[in-house]
Amino acid sequence: MAAKPRYQPAAIFNRRTAGVLLHPSSLPAPAINGRTPCSGNLGSSAEQYLNFLSRANLNVWQMLPTGPTHDDGSPYHSWSALAGNPDLICLNRLCQWGWVNSARLTLDSESSAINKTELAQLRRVACQGFKSFIASSAGHNVSKDFATFIAEQHYWLDDFALFYAIRTLHQGASWHQWPKPLRLRSQKALADIRQQCADDIFQAQFEQFAFYSQWCQVRRHAQQLGIALFGDIPIFVANDSVDVWANPDQFLLDPEGNPTSVAGVPPDYFSATGQHWGNPHYHWQTMQADGFSWWKNRVRRQLDQFDLIRIDHFRGLCAYWEIPAGSIDARAGQWVEAPGEALLTALFKEFDELPIVAENLGLITAEVEQLRTGFALPGMLVLQFGLDGEPKNINAPHHCEPINIVYTGTHDNDTTCGWLGSLNAEQQRHIAEYFSVSAAQLNHWTLIKAALRSVARMAIVPMQDWLALGAEARINTPGTCENNWSWQLDSTALSEQLASEIAREINRFDRTGDPLPTLEFMHP
Repeated sequence: MAAKPRYQPAAIFNRRTAGVLLHPSSLPAPAINGRTPCSGNLGSSAEQYLNFLSRANLNVWQMLPTGPTHDDGSPYHSWSALAGNPDLICLNRLCQWGWVNSARLTLDSESSAINKTELAQLRRVACQGFKSFIASSAGHNVSKDFATFIAEQHYWLDDFALFYAIRTLHQGASWHQWPKPLRLRSQKALADIRQQCADDIFQAQFEQFAFYSQWCQVRRHAQQLGIALFGDIPIFVANDSVDVWANPDQFLLDPEGNPTSVAGVPPDYFSATGQHWGNPHYHWQTMQADGFSWWKNRVRRQLDQFDLIRIDHFRGLCAYWEIPAGSIDARAGQWVEAPGEALLTALFKEFDELPIVAENLGLITAEVEQLRTGFALPGMLVLQFGLDGEPKNINAPHHCEPINIVYTGTHDNDTTCGWLGSLNAEQQRHIAEYFSVSAAQLNHWTLIKAALRSVARMAIVPMQDWLALGAEARINTPGTCENNWSWQLDSTALSEQLASEIAREINRFDRTGDPLPTLEFMHP
């Protein structure tokens, strides 16, 4: 029997780096004709933010998934695993490019803010301007680029645009509520839609081209500054998504397209009843039989956008929590084995280098760690989870290894200041003693410096922690549906003083990104 190949960490993990966790929607949003959008975007604020990272000597920008979101705004609840979120399109930038006349980007409402629905209305206005632009001599080159984009991305864009058009025709209803011929993809019904909804199909193509064009500009700017973009792949996809509608054979569905079981996790740190996510499970036998083509396309799209990518809930590639579709919470579920080794082997064969990070938080077994280490994938260590006083806690700083990526907290945690403030005096005293500081000295810098001084090759700190913000700046509370994903950075927060303070600590702990010897990974 041939020996298994020995994998090594990707080149980016052979540098000592530090970065920031901040989703683009949390960037300050420049006003559009005097009104402020509800979401940050890929325009001037993104470039200014990258410039700040450069001045602070930070060399990694980690963000959450960038797909189009449902009404809850969760980046982990997207209706496409391959498309970009049109809410991240900077309409002002389209005006600067000459695609749209800025005077046309007006709304009847007198509110000072532009909500998600109004943003969509403005994109329709922008699309009409784009049509006129590419029909003119001035838009000739952009018209060619647009046609090339549609041709090159047809493998996902065709179904996405159809899904968008049908969804719009049915006022945003889930595809499970569409008429049966559309729900089950009758070729005649889809051909009729292509004619009936040609304008909406063009709208979807335009929005994805605009997102792609602006993303490329942001990525070029990041590359010029030596900043790596760090993306995120939710392991599962939303039930109401083009992915499930267009690829029903890839998921465990009944003949009507309804999931037979759904995803989640058992009771854990965040919830006594577990988490009931509702995502349909993959039909792993079908996926494996066709060489995991759906996954290869998904990863290919992510590598087009990012320098490294995290697989959220990595343990689901080893075994996933299967909840009967009719259960109201997660406690009725059971663990079912998944072909993670076969999938990762196929992906590593497909791509020359695969800079993947495994989110290995929660209930992690020896089998999950064997899968991760067998492919030399970095795991995560979160300091907020490691300071409970238990010496054997794997998230404790003294258990950190070079292959770890160390975090003060993630998007699912409270901010460090908010978390410290929620602890009682005894818990604060223990943490202060652990770091050899007084209780009065214990603050956000205590955890930030612990992350920076660690042996981990990469350290990531949420922007809220760099800014010493409290619980009011928390972006998500797992298991809740209210007041999440809406926090935005103040436009004045990224000061030169803060950049200097961060740069000093980056230099102090040698996280400037210089090449280091290749990690010798311990293989099972």
